[in-house]
Amino acid sequence: MKKSILILMSAIVLTLSACRQEPVRVACVGDSITYGHGIKDREHDTYPGLLSTMLGEKYDVRNFGVSGTTTMMGTDMPYMNEQAYKDALAFNPQIVTIKLGTNDSKPYNWKEQEHFKKDLKTLIESFRALPAKPGIWLCLPVPAYGHAWSINDSVIFNGVIPYIKEVAQEENIPIIDLNTPMQGKRQYFPDTIHPNEEGQKQIARIVFDAVFTKRKK
Repeated sequence: MKKSILILMSAIVLTLSACRQEPVRVACVGDSITYGHGIKDREHDTYPGLLSTMLGEKYDVRNFGVSGTTTMMGTDMPYMNEQAYKDALAFNPQIVTIKLGTNDSKPYNWKEQEHFKKDLKTLIESFRALPAKPGIWLCLPVPAYGHAWSINDSVIFNGVIPYIKEVAQEENIPIIDLNTPMQGKRQYFPDTIHPNEEGQKQIARIVFDAVFTKRKK
């Protein structure tokens, strides 16, 4: 009888130890900048891939970026209509970074701007409702250095970013400012919109410092 109890206790200890060793699940939600448009080795050289390398085996970092996607539902390609969104929810992440808004700045999308805050809050709440109760960070979009794909930097800076800041304040969510540090860094954006490998490194470092520095100590 005592032997059986010892075996049972050992099994419980091993199970609890295995649970403690499960990696922290990190979901990087976003558009083509998160996905890694123009990056040859997306697995390693996008900012989610770089974060995975920086964080090591104790974290499971996954890239749920989809090129062309928007925050708002009444636009040409809402993120919340994509399979990647469903996959991100199914992943049940413990940490979520959201980097959307660049494609919302397109003229035919920005006409729906009155819905931006509501739809961003809907996206946030869908992650908050998950069993893991993840920590969520909102990223301010990087600057656009041209009008390729009809993206408008003035709208990003004067419209999208203020809305994101308002939602962050109202929902008590921390912000990761990717806009200010990337101002004047045109060399990192060969097509004027998407960061190259060096630009992705800069983003990864900013996200790492904002989200993970304290956790790693």
